[in-house]
Amino acid sequence: MVMKASLQLRIGTQLTMTPQLQQAIALLQLSTLDLRQEIQQALDANPMLEQEDEFGEQATIETQEAEWAESIPNELSVDSDWSDTYQDVGSSGSSTEGPDFERQAAGQSLHGHLLWQLAMTDFSAREQQIAESLIDALDANGYLTQPLTDIRDGLRAQNIEALSQREMETILLRLQQFEPTGVFARDLRECLMLQLATLPDDTPLLVPARRLVRQFLEALGKNDMRLLKRRLGLDDEQLDDVIGLIRSLDPRPGSAYGVTDDSYITPDLVVRHDHEGWHLELNPEALPRLRIQPDYASLIKRADKSQDNQFLKEHLQEARWLIKSLSSRNDTLLRVGREIITRQIGFLEQGEEAMKPLILADIAEAVEMHESTISRVTTQKYIHTPRGVFELKYFFSSQISGQDGGDSHSSTAIRARLKKLIQDEPPGKPLSDSRLVTLLEEGGITVARRTVAKYRESLGIPSSSERRRLR
Repeated sequence: MVMKASLQLRIGTQLTMTPQLQQAIALLQLSTLDLRQEIQQALDANPMLEQEDEFGEQATIETQEAEWAESIPNELSVDSDWSDTYQDVGSSGSSTEGPDFERQAAGQSLHGHLLWQLAMTDFSAREQQIAESLIDALDANGYLTQPLTDIRDGLRAQNIEALSQREMETILLRLQQFEPTGVFARDLRECLMLQLATLPDDTPLLVPARRLVRQFLEALGKNDMRLLKRRLGLDDEQLDDVIGLIRSLDPRPGSAYGVTDDSYITPDLVVRHDHEGWHLELNPEALPRLRIQPDYASLIKRADKSQDNQFLKEHLQEARWLIKSLSSRNDTLLRVGREIITRQIGFLEQGEEAMKPLILADIAEAVEMHESTISRVTTQKYIHTPRGVFELKYFFSSQISGQDGGDSHSSTAIRARLKKLIQDEPPGKPLSDSRLVTLLEEGGITVARRTVAKYRESLGIPSSSERRRLR
């Protein structure tokens, strides 16, 4: 057999992850607390950067940005068509590695981390809506405790047509490949099997470990070593090794993720009301303002190629990009925040019962950004309102269709309505779930009894019989 060498020309498009794009995405992802640390590190490392003394002075920083970012394009907030704007800078000695996925995900809640991965995955709009509902159905440990049939029924109520059980299972299998390994399992056995499936095939005693989890997990729980040795054909030492392998797995993969401690939250946005209406602004106390250090900048000589001059030029460019990326982050945050508040004015004026259904695609279409951008902007970003401080993701909720095709309602509004009905129930005659369904229907909200039970349990409210006993 003779191998012949040949040349082929292939034409295609590819998104180039320049260091500037990586920085813009990373800054957009960070919470205010993490971004402060990032800015402080930049101030310590870059002599071309300095902090504005006054947070409230806008004119100086805007003048500096206009002066030093003159040559930098304005579209840093949109994560599409980047390769048309920037050339691949890998040949110039800069890093060509992709974004640091672990660092970007650090500090997020499980919900936020999964949504971030979803935004980075090739899902269609239909598949993404289904996947978001599955993510919303996870508990704090990362388990899918709600039956797929119930989730499917809820999605059908949101006008997703021809939704089959097989399609739900297919999307679930894709989500089960997300990190942390073991999420989206429906029970402990499936959680452990998902983790064992990721181990190398040459892992010692992997086959009996999988068989033990698949067939004899109950016997392990009862510590029935005699049965396990007989059924698996192992001696004492081998069985100990198999059990050690299983115990090295994480039975609660989602528990490592937590929500940012409220006591350390600094709101990114502030919404206020006056005689002219509602207004949304950046919180001037959230982040320090940066500018180019004028004394060092004046030392740069355009034609000078000395080592010192090159050092200053490189740090000047880094400073320019950081200032531009921060400005872009603020602009994106304002645009997304204003669109959310515009759609949720009812919540600001009337409370949770007036919350409207809202998904990422709604905001993405309105502000002409990708859904992945909206996911980043709304994760660990907080807004101060007259009703309290909320994460921007709080304003997103699934849709439940109204009676006879009437107005739709958000799951948040339905929970608030349920809570009010139970608070106002007669002391000696608590409302059953069936009665709550009837009362909701009278208000134009049609939901199944199991949905009412699920929402009631998510609010931490006992059943009617338990409430009667407690009283």
